[in-house]
Formats: sequence, C-alpha cells, structure tokens
Amino acid sequence: MSDRHAPESVIGMGRNTHNVHTNTIEGFFSIFKRGMNGVYQHCSEQHLKRYLCEYDFRYNHREKLGFDDIARTNAALRGIEGKRITYKGPVA
Repeated sequence: MSDRHAPESVIGMGRNTHNVHTNTIEGFFSIFKRGMNGVYQHCSEQHLKRYLCEYDFRYNHREKLGFDDIARTNAALRGIEGKRITYKGPVA
C-alpha cells in the first residue's frame, strides 16, 4: 500500500483489523454540530443519545452512499417496525 492511501491508524482485534480515518469522524461531527446549532439549538445530556442516533442514521443513509428520499424513508420505516411508543404512567 502506498503512503498516499495508507490509513491513519490500524486497530488490530485478533484476526480482524479496522482502518480508522479521522476524516470519517470529522465529517460526522461536522454534520452533527451543524444540525445541533441550526435545527435543535439545545440538547440535554438526557437526550443526547437520541440525537446522536438520529444523526448516525442520517450520515449512514446520505445521498453520497446511494440513498434517495424514498430509500431513506423506507429504511426509517423498517427501523420502527414492531416498536411501540409507551409513556410512563402518572406518578402518584
């Protein structure tokens, strides 16, 4: 492998190795930060995981990876299949 295409880090896990590129996390974080500043503007620590999951879905289903609006919608609908939103009962 030439130096031009060498990964920035290689993490070894037994027989499996994973290439880690800082551009990947920087790209995800820039999308997340832009969305949080532009759309939601505030996020409590309690709900941070939900916001991160939403932006994880957006990043993994973006147009650059071949997903259009219909494919993204179908993926979202498959993700909620069989799930119910429930609320805690009133506190006495």
